[in-house]
Amino acid sequence: MKAINISVIGGGIGGLATAAALLKKGFMVQVYERAQALRPVGAGLTLSPNGLSSLAAIDPKIVEALKQGGSEVQNLTMKRNTGEVIISKPIALAEPFGEPMLNIMWSRLQSILASVLPPGIVHLNHRCVAIEQHKSGVTAFFENGKTAESDLLIGADGINSVIRQALAGDGAPSYAGRMSWRAVIKFPHEDLIPNSSTGFTGPDGKNFMLFDMGEGYTCWSAGALLAEPAPFAPPNEVKDRVLKTFSGWAELVEGIVKATPAADIVERTISDRPPLRRWSNGRVTLLGDAAHPVVPALGQGANMTFEDAYEIAECLASSPDVEAALHAYEASRIPRTDAIYARSASQGVSSYKPDSHATLAKTVAGISEDEFQVWLYGYRPTPAQRASV
Repeated sequence: MKAINISVIGGGIGGLATAAALLKKGFMVQVYERAQALRPVGAGLTLSPNGLSSLAAIDPKIVEALKQGGSEVQNLTMKRNTGEVIISKPIALAEPFGEPMLNIMWSRLQSILASVLPPGIVHLNHRCVAIEQHKSGVTAFFENGKTAESDLLIGADGINSVIRQALAGDGAPSYAGRMSWRAVIKFPHEDLIPNSSTGFTGPDGKNFMLFDMGEGYTCWSAGALLAEPAPFAPPNEVKDRVLKTFSGWAELVEGIVKATPAADIVERTISDRPPLRRWSNGRVTLLGDAAHPVVPALGQGANMTFEDAYEIAECLASSPDVEAALHAYEASRIPRTDAIYARSASQGVSSYKPDSHATLAKTVAGISEDEFQVWLYGYRPTPAQRASV
């Protein structure tokens, strides 16, 4: 296909990775982001071999920088909320799957992805409010009064995607019945070991995870069942809510929350959307959380997004026209993301049941051995892989 002009709506990690992949294939790309600056958002996240393999295929320099800026997971431990160890397992994924499991701060990931793009690609303060397709392409309309014309428009604008609503009109995301809290902090503790992740689970619908981020930083991520979303509250009240929710848990859990500045705690609802049968219409398509948001039970949101970024660029580069490219993209991605959605939803429910310790122990034990996880982590970004998934 000729070097068409492509607009990417959304300058998060999905939009940035997609721009890098498309530029590598010779396409003309512009990214439009609603925020006024690419500020640090979120706390930390885990990149698994399938996501890292996709980024390496886009640009090996990205993964080299990520490995320098993150922490490779070498051990995973699950404990009861009292601190009793349920299971502890060494993690060595690089040999069987080509890349390791890596914890990294969201802000570092974002800055590394942005660093591989040439200047002038990302346009800030461009909140897309509508799109319009016509014979020659797509027009994006922005809140600031500007417009952008392109031959193809990719909606990478997250779970509350404006582009998804223009295509599918399926309303707001579905609340999954639980809240989450996250933060990153330097917190020296004898139980916080470099290159490790530790989880605590209780019988009352609560989980608490700790991830080494490198350089002495730890990301903690907490989740709890809640029938209705917690009302908006100022930072001090949010921190009190977390402390109350996890009162009586292991000393490490309460200690790290107490030490975290209230302003650094990110509170969010856990939500998802039912899978769509189609992601594309004409010259518009979806990518990442705009296409397939999932609950974070498997930690695959970002990793699936990087698979999308690689594959849409490959499909566009190897297809005769946009229609054929988007058909190939959907044919490859939808079955795989549907399967990950189903497993994430199922495990997300199981992880908050009274016997969650058994579910999580089985999950940890099955890393690199369980058939589903082998399929998940064994993704290889090649044309042959696209034909087989």
